[in-house]
Amino acid sequence: MMKFEGTGAALRIDLPVVGTIRMRTTGEVGETSWTLGCETLDRDFADYDKYKEFITPLGVSTIRLQAGWAKCERTRGQYDFAWLDHIIDDARSRGLNILLETDYGNPIYPGGGGHDLLGSFPSSGEAVQAWDNWVRALAEHFKGRVRDWAMWNEPDGNGVSAVTDNNLRTASIIKAIIPDARIAGLTLALPDPEFFEECIRVFEKAGKLDLFTWFIYHGYRYNPDLSYGDVRAMQDVLRRHGSKAALWQGENGCPSNNPGWFALRGHNWSEFTQAKWDLRRFLGDYGHGVETSIFTICDFQHAGREMNRKGLLLADEDHNVIRPKQVYGAVGRMISVFDGTMQRPQEHFFVRADNVQLKLEGSVSVSAGTDTYAFPCSKKDGSGHLAVYWDCSGVPTEETACQTVQVHTFRLPICEPVLCDLISGNVYAVPDFAIHRDGDAVSYDLPLSDAPLILAEKSMLPLENETIREKR
Repeated sequence: MMKFEGTGAALRIDLPVVGTIRMRTTGEVGETSWTLGCETLDRDFADYDKYKEFITPLGVSTIRLQAGWAKCERTRGQYDFAWLDHIIDDARSRGLNILLETDYGNPIYPGGGGHDLLGSFPSSGEAVQAWDNWVRALAEHFKGRVRDWAMWNEPDGNGVSAVTDNNLRTASIIKAIIPDARIAGLTLALPDPEFFEECIRVFEKAGKLDLFTWFIYHGYRYNPDLSYGDVRAMQDVLRRHGSKAALWQGENGCPSNNPGWFALRGHNWSEFTQAKWDLRRFLGDYGHGVETSIFTICDFQHAGREMNRKGLLLADEDHNVIRPKQVYGAVGRMISVFDGTMQRPQEHFFVRADNVQLKLEGSVSVSAGTDTYAFPCSKKDGSGHLAVYWDCSGVPTEETACQTVQVHTFRLPICEPVLCDLISGNVYAVPDFAIHRDGDAVSYDLPLSDAPLILAEKSMLPLENETIREKR
């Protein structure tokens, strides 16, 4: 099997190593809730063929693509889907599902809208009709190959009326052609509960709320854990309006440099802090019951701006892959552990420094003297349990040292506990003297970092390089 490892610092954990997490391919992992971003191909900012061999080793089941009206229709009324056929057919041959996003505008029409990020919608009557014609042609062409669709990327600046009008027209055209299509609405740049609810009200008033299986939002924060107040508020909006749709975090990732453009700019990120940030974002989404899209597979050259270094793969300005970054292995190991056999957590726990221990069925909390985030998770068949936890008090740092804390569990049975670090892939034995049992409550003396760590039943982890553990 191919090995893909990046470079970077490592957490210092003074426990005996009993094995490492094995990355598993898409075929091995099966269907999961993880989506991988393969964006910007519609503007030729990246080259699918130069990174395609790195996709399925991550274990993802879905990739996000942008359809690119301006690339498909260079001459009025003539559609060239050959470039997109090549990508979609290759991805499907690898066992991947497609989320196809309908964006952006097309300058061959007066008022055709912007054809790049943050562009305006088509505004003239002719351009709006041309958009509808293109969406119809796109849906007809990919019927039977694409079931999952997303609306125009980050349209927030166009206002509620324009966003909802574009969404309703576009989704209705797709549904008329592909009745079983699953459509993700809005694709908002920000998790803004007020803007979100205004849009939901429009859909509800039109009697079209059930057009949408999901609603997508993005939103970047230097401390990724500060986003979830807005996320919970948006989940409440859906409940109040009786929507069965789920939220989908459709685009997030951290750069591995100090960028001058794009989200999270002005901070000196590294491959190590990128890995920490990404794991906190993706596992935080998982713990909050939110679908997750990883941005992005590969660094890309954004024309007129700069290299966007949020990729899992380091690339040059000519789209060549130089090597995987440290985050590549971390994300692959995360997906390997949190595969389709896992039951997503029913509750999530943000535990403040005063640590009022939670006595709920299958709960977990941390005594740390700082803000921590923790959640429990189990196999669907009940054969194994784990707890994920980290220090969520600040922006991820270059610190490799861990402090020792108590991780408390209640009615979360773990017979042979081990500790897993997804960044290195190491799995560590938890010594008997670090385990304190009191009936249904068990406490563990364990390391705490600002990167997620996993306390787990050893037998539920996909291990390789396993060592035989001596009796303690």
